[in-house]
Amino acid sequence: MHAERLARTREAMAVAGVDVLLLSVGPDLPWLSGYEAMPLERLTMLVVPREGGATLVVPRLEAPRVVERPEVFSLRAWEETEDPVAIVADLARSATTAAIGDRTWARFLVDLQHRLPRTRFTRAGLVVGPLRAVKDDAEVVALRRAAEAADRVAAQLQAGEIALVGRTEAEVSADLGRRLLAEGHSRVNFAIVAAGPNAASPHHEPGVRRIAAGEVVLCDFGGTMPADGGAGYCSDITRCVHTGPPPAELADAYGVLAEAQAAAVAAARVGVACEDVDAAARRVISDAGLGAHFVHRTGHGIGIEEHEDPYVVAGNETPLAPGHAFSVEPGIYLPGRWGLRLEDIVVATPGGPDPLNRVDHDLVVVDA
Repeated sequence: MHAERLARTREAMAVAGVDVLLLSVGPDLPWLSGYEAMPLERLTMLVVPREGGATLVVPRLEAPRVVERPEVFSLRAWEETEDPVAIVADLARSATTAAIGDRTWARFLVDLQHRLPRTRFTRAGLVVGPLRAVKDDAEVVALRRAAEAADRVAAQLQAGEIALVGRTEAEVSADLGRRLLAEGHSRVNFAIVAAGPNAASPHHEPGVRRIAAGEVVLCDFGGTMPADGGAGYCSDITRCVHTGPPPAELADAYGVLAEAQAAAVAAARVGVACEDVDAAARRVISDAGLGAHFVHRTGHGIGIEEHEDPYVVAGNETPLAPGHAFSVEPGIYLPGRWGLRLEDIVVATPGGPDPLNRVDHDLVVVDA
């Protein structure tokens, strides 16, 4: 798997005119090597020349964490008295153009530019990003497992197994996180719980506000699920519930939202531009007179990262390809009153869009 990814990466480097790829912290490194570097002041960097062997430069004390893959890289463990930037610069000394990982700390980039004054630097994401965006069969399996685990937690929410009324948003957020871990996730990436008027803030930070009867509770949560190959894959789901029967205005708006989300999922066919999927959701909400209250893009790619290419947004003309995995999550937000969002992860396939999340899409009444 990783050897095949390395071969495709080198083909992309040749097309882009990149002589060496330099990957440090961030998702590109585990995708290509199976190793996820800790964000330390000690440099870890995978040096991938367009031709010849790749080398993983890693602190000696981190070397025991590395699963060696000789078909992909050799290991160069550096001692505390050595200069890892000098080691990387020596490995990349003949490069005219270097693509460096998008998440690399600025201190290491600046030092490498000083050591390699004749080398032009560009972003590794321009090379690796399009490759990572198209998931292979094993990656889709990993995403499906993560989505199914998130579905089980969402089903618990909808079944009323997670107490809401009288608890703080932060308490419910922690509860969702514990349940994600119990369902097999290795870490929780986020667990937004936004009740009543707080739900009108798409990225609300759960706080001390206590959830009351008779209000909407928006829950957007996800984490990373372990997978074969050393890199975990992410889940991301949003469901809204209502603590008691919802008022007619809110119920009607949720009906519009559900229609918009379904329209966008149906539009997500291979060959369709990302912006057209966004437009499919936006059209339904705008036709209902609520367009001004849909304030974000319709979706984002997902994989090793919770947000990655492709982005489902106006202006992105990228056509969907088989293996593209992304969220479809339109929202309607009335400041000071309430907010609604409905989100599934979808994979584009030759046979049509494949939604990975299957749990109930209705506005379920709980704690009635």
